[in-house]
Amino acid sequence: MNFSLIRTLSFCLIGMTSLALHADEFRVGFVNTDRIFREANTAKVAQTKLEQDLSDTQRSARQRQLADQDREFQRKRREFQEDLNARKNEELQQVLEKANKVVKQVAEAEKYDLILQEAVYIHPKHDITDKVIKVINSGK
Repeated sequence: MNFSLIRTLSFCLIGMTSLALHADEFRVGFVNTDRIFREANTAKVAQTKLEQDLSDTQRSARQRQLADQDREFQRKRREFQEDLNARKNEELQQVLEKANKVVKQVAEAEKYDLILQEAVYIHPKHDITDKVIKVINSGK
């Protein structure tokens, strides 16, 4: 039980005892406040409201926490994706540089006047992609 409540009850008891010396009839009663808090309808309503408010507060806090974690995850995912794309671009740039050198070698060796890398339509007899891939794969 709360210390201040016990102290208050003690002072009241002492005060009533002194009154009892002057009165013909003296009655003492006791109230269990813990039981009131557990069993009184108003206390039950207050407890339910408190639990609901606490639940709402906890739910809101948890939702904020999850939203923060999601933002952090998305930020890290973007960073990773950017790093991956940068690395991929570096690697592909090296492949493209090597391919361009090989295209030039093939064009000079086979006396091509023009080599196009993109077109809407190319007749297969003009496609030298297989030759370029063979040279790249041979490591020359």
